[in-house]
Amino acid sequence: MLITRRLEFDAGHRIPDHRSQCRHLHGHRYAIEITLAGEVIEAAGRPDTGMVMDFSEVKEIARRCVVDAWDHAFLAYRGDTALVAFLATLPGHKTVLLDAVPTAENLARIAFGLLDPAYQDTFGNHLRLERVRLYETPNCWADATRARA
Repeated sequence: MLITRRLEFDAGHRIPDHRSQCRHLHGHRYAIEITLAGEVIEAAGRPDTGMVMDFSEVKEIARRCVVDAWDHAFLAYRGDTALVAFLATLPGHKTVLLDAVPTAENLARIAFGLLDPAYQDTFGNHLRLERVRLYETPNCWADATRARA
């Protein structure tokens, strides 16, 4: 069985060597979908009977591992030295330094790596993270999957 939970967050970024407008500082209303695979829990008396995982728990783990850190932050590539130096001059600015250019593809891959250990088989139902889909816009997204994360 597959289940998916969607969360949204706002963040800024730039793609430093991009040929179009994306090389400039800008932001997005990102959406992230976490898809988990597992067996439906069938244990009388458990509050999660009939579920793979309670959606509120899926949300809490995603918030703790990714969304709270990235929401209203500037996601900056560590190698973009001029930008990193500029952001350091802003007192109290929420900056997340990444080891890769913050494209939708890289953000999906990074999020998968952060979330995968958090959704390990903690319920005895063979729970595992299958896919992280990161929407940069409503029409553009990237999927990081177990086979290709």
